[in-house]
Parts: sequence; C-alpha cells; structure tokens
Amino acid sequence: MPKFLTAALLGVVALSTQAAAQPVVNCPLRDAPFSVDIPFIDLMLSEKAKETLAAQIPGFFEKLPPAAMATDTPIITAILNMRLMIIASGNKDIDEKKLDAALRALPVTDADKKARCARYDDERPVFSELKGKVRVLLFDKSTGFRDAPSVEAANKMVRELAEQNNWALVVTDKAGAMRPDILKQFDTVMWNNVSGDVLTLTQRKAFEDYIEGGGGFVGIHGSGGDPIYFWDWYPDKLIGARFVGHPSDPHFQDAKITVEQHPDGLGAGLEPGWSMSDEWYSFAASPRLTGAHVIATIDEKSYRPAGANGSEQHLVMGDDHPIAWSRNVGKGRSFYSAIGHRPETYSDPRYRKLLVQAITWTSGKKVSD
Repeated sequence: MPKFLTAALLGVVALSTQAAAQPVVNCPLRDAPFSVDIPFIDLMLSEKAKETLAAQIPGFFEKLPPAAMATDTPIITAILNMRLMIIASGNKDIDEKKLDAALRALPVTDADKKARCARYDDERPVFSELKGKVRVLLFDKSTGFRDAPSVEAANKMVRELAEQNNWALVVTDKAGAMRPDILKQFDTVMWNNVSGDVLTLTQRKAFEDYIEGGGGFVGIHGSGGDPIYFWDWYPDKLIGARFVGHPSDPHFQDAKITVEQHPDGLGAGLEPGWSMSDEWYSFAASPRLTGAHVIATIDEKSYRPAGANGSEQHLVMGDDHPIAWSRNVGKGRSFYSAIGHRPETYSDPRYRKLLVQAITWTSGKKVSD
C-alpha cells in the first residue's frame, strides 16, 4: 500500500513546508550581551568568547568534553549556561563575576546575531483540511536535549490514539506552525519532549495569544524539563513549575503514582494509581501553590530521589510531589505530565488513557472515563 494512502487511512495529515525558508532575524537572544547567563552554545559560536574563556579559565577547554564544544542542534549546551558549566566542573576557583564582566565587554557582532538565530526557523507547514472530532497539532522541535527514542515512541502513540479516537492530527517539527492563522485551526497543541528555546519572538506572541484566547496545551516530560529558560511565561504560566533535576543513582526507578480527584475528571478511572519505572522529575515548588489542579503525585518513599553526587536535598519535594497537573491560562487550558522518558511508557494503557483525557480536556471537550 502506498505510504501516502496509509497515512490518510490513519487520519494523519501529511505536511510539506515552503521550499525557500528565509533567515530568522527576531530570535529572542539575538542582541543579548555575552555573559555567564546566555546558552553555552552561544559562547561556543563565538571565537572571541572562546578566547575569553580560555584566558579567564586556564585549561578549561582541555577538561571539556569535545561534544560540549559542538554547535549543531539539538545539543544539551543549548539548555546550559556558564553558571551551570562551572558547577558541573567542580572548579571552585573560578571567579564568576570576573568572568561575567570579561564576557560582557565583548561586542555582539552581526555574525554573532546570525549564528544565534540559525537554530530557529519560520518554515510554514502546509496541510490539507482538518477533519476529526478533535484537531491536534503535535509539535516536536528541540534545540536542547533530544532523546529520539522517547520522542518517536510518543509520536507513534499519538498517531495510534488519533486513529482510535477519530482525531485530525498534524505532526511537525517546524516552529513556523506557531502563527495565528495556523494555530486557530487546532483545538489543542501538544509539545512532545520539546527542549531548548525554539520559538522566535513573533512565534512566542502567537502561541501566548492562542493559549490565553482559549486554545489548549498538552506538554509531556522533556517539555518541562530544561534547567534554564529564556521565556518566563512558558515555565511560570503555561507549565506552572520549574524543573530542578531528576535521579541519577539509579536513573530509572520504580515508583508509586497516586491519582487525585480532579474537578473535570482528569485521571478518572485510574484511581488509586499505579507503579511504573521512569525518570522522575523534581520541581522547585509544587504547581499546586500557583493554582494548578494536581492529577497525580509521586510517593518519594517509593524511590530514591538522589542526584549525581548522591545528594537528595534539591530533589526532595516532600509529601506533595506532583507529576501531572492541569491549569487554566487565561481562557485556555494547560496540561503537563512529567512522565515519559522511557519509550515503554507510551505503551502503558494507563498513561495512554491519561493522555487521551488530557487531549480531550484541553480541546474544551468533556472528559469521560
């Protein structure tokens, strides 16, 4: 059977993009001064910045893994800054203030601006008429950390759910989809493990307006797992919590999930909860404190929230450790689940049921168990 026909039968809309993409000029950090706060990748894109690092921190590059100096995205250094690199190095002799001043003294050239904006895109997806009970845009662009197996497993799951539930589904990794005339065609937008700063200033505004005007958002796992952000609205308003880390000793652990009663039925039929193995995120504070309706929490007594050095202090949230929740953002609806690093997770019928409920609810429709 031809692939295009197979896709049509699955209810998945195939995408094409404009042939000639124009260079992006309004990326968020284009004019930002060099500093210890900008993405580390932007220091690696500048020869002058690298010379400054070498002069201020003798032997720095000799101890740096070669991969950390790469500039092709996705790459984890797009979600790390020099402050975090210093912490990771364990070098307590680095004068951070002096280094920051030296970096800020560097001019930001036109070449620097062009290099910084190169990882953004404004390619407009083109798709056929959307026909389905719910119209879903599945977005999976990343410039930071990308775990391909989990992204692909989640995409496969959503395609299957779209077929089973008669949804119209468009899948794209093009940020040019974030424009008013495209977004208005969808009931909800799902971010699949999106990591790194991926939207231009214009795209950010379009997405904010879409959500606050009544659109839906579903974010899974890595979409709320960056250690630094350069768009406060996203973690603070849309997600409602800031990631601080996950266990690494061991990385994946079995843990107990407890499902709470939700006013709109999210999590219905999944009570009292279940146990599963995954990468368990911790957050700086419970999203419950800023008005979120928590759907599921994780029992910290059922696993060991320990970081790379065995320390548990920054990962322990205590008795209230939410792992999935919803919130209202303006007139819009937002759902976030921190579950989803292991590809096997997306085959779990309980998690799939929760995500069906999330897509239904964020689309403005009633959840039925």
